[in-house]
Amino acid sequence: MIPITTVRLGPEVEESVLRVIRSGSIAQGPVVAEFESRFAQLVGAEHAIAVNNGTTALVAAIQALDLRPGDEVITSPFTFIATLNAILEAGATVRFGDIRADDFALDPASVREQITERTRVIMPVHLYGQSADMRALTEIAEEFGLALVEDSAQAHGATFEGRGVGTFGIGCFSFYATKNLTTGEGGIITTQDAAIAEKLRIMRNQGMRARYEYVMAGHNYRLTDLQAALVLPQLDTYDDLLAARRRNAAGLSERLADVEGLVLPAELPGRGHVWHQYTVLLPEGVDRGRFVESLADAGVGSGVYYPKPVYDYDTYRGRSDVIRSATPVAENAAARCVSLPVHQYLAEADLDVIADGVRSVLGVR
Repeated sequence: MIPITTVRLGPEVEESVLRVIRSGSIAQGPVVAEFESRFAQLVGAEHAIAVNNGTTALVAAIQALDLRPGDEVITSPFTFIATLNAILEAGATVRFGDIRADDFALDPASVREQITERTRVIMPVHLYGQSADMRALTEIAEEFGLALVEDSAQAHGATFEGRGVGTFGIGCFSFYATKNLTTGEGGIITTQDAAIAEKLRIMRNQGMRARYEYVMAGHNYRLTDLQAALVLPQLDTYDDLLAARRRNAAGLSERLADVEGLVLPAELPGRGHVWHQYTVLLPEGVDRGRFVESLADAGVGSGVYYPKPVYDYDTYRGRSDVIRSATPVAENAAARCVSLPVHQYLAEADLDVIADGVRSVLGVR
């Protein structure tokens, strides 16, 4: 079976972790600081603040903006549930824009339609490794005096017009086990604003500016040196990882280009895609459950990310802080999306197996 994702951590990662264990200091310390510095350099941010997971990054970013009850955040309904949960945990109200079919990200025109007198934040989600349209979204934010919080969980090193995601507003990244870069669990917040960065550093450390100098009600959002040690060697070879994923994405697109009705993902002009996922839209009318099962029978793993818009679950229905709107593009994408393996460990022969499996299940020679 060719898996949808593969996590392999080599001897250089083992040595990195052992150095921390042998140091006798495994809590947040110099290794976390090195991780922050190197990741800030990767994305082009002035500041990077490591936290214990990607959801925490989103919560803390919103908290740093001092929203009041009833203040609204506009975001995408086609995303992992953490996006919605973080907004609610931070005490804000969420509204949903629709997405664009070409990048699976917030449609700026739809965002404009959702703005009210209570709107304070636009939260684009850079889904599957490609940036949202940050030129248009930044212009809207500036026009209405809104903050930008970027859910960049899947987009380590992705760019828009040469600029790293996570540098247009407050960036929030995840380092969960299956991300392009991983600490097992972990997150980073990036910002160009020194005051926001300082506030976040205090917030993550129980509200302490220095030991026992409490200046705000804070939290324990800290990442450990042990976790940061996992990712430092991965940063050394990240360019090679991205090159492999881009080759694999191109190889899949070449092999599947003539399949009628199958919508393939593409790197849009001016954007640097990091291919966290290779997500297709199945032809209209294809039974996705049967497709996934048949593809597995052909030896190819796949994933459905995400099967429904986030508002379309019973636990969120009827809540006054979850404001639904018409999002037909997101609903269509959620009903048809399937992600195929694109990870860096695939060989050319694997790409043949994946493409042949898709073609066979869809009845294409």
